[in-house]
Amino acid sequence: MASTDRPMTFRVALGLTVVAALALSGCGRKGPLEAPPSAQAVTTDQSADTGTPPSGPVKPKRHFFLDPLL
Repeated sequence: MASTDRPMTFRVALGLTVVAALALSGCGRKGPLEAPPSAQAVTTDQSADTGTPPSGPVKPKRHFFLDPLL
C-alpha cells in the first residue's frame, strides 16, 4: 500500500506547486507603468503644456504587503 501513496502524494504536491506558481504570477499592480523619478515626462497632452492637472477623479494609492519587493 505504501507504493500507491507515493505517486498520489507526488501528484498532490505537483498540483499545489502549479497552483501556487499561477497565483504568484498574478501578483503586481494594476495600471500603467511608473517612470523613474529622474525621467523627463514626454507627453503630447495639452494639459501638460498649460500646467493644469488632468481632469477626472484622483485615486488614492493603495498599499499592498508585497510592495517593498517590487
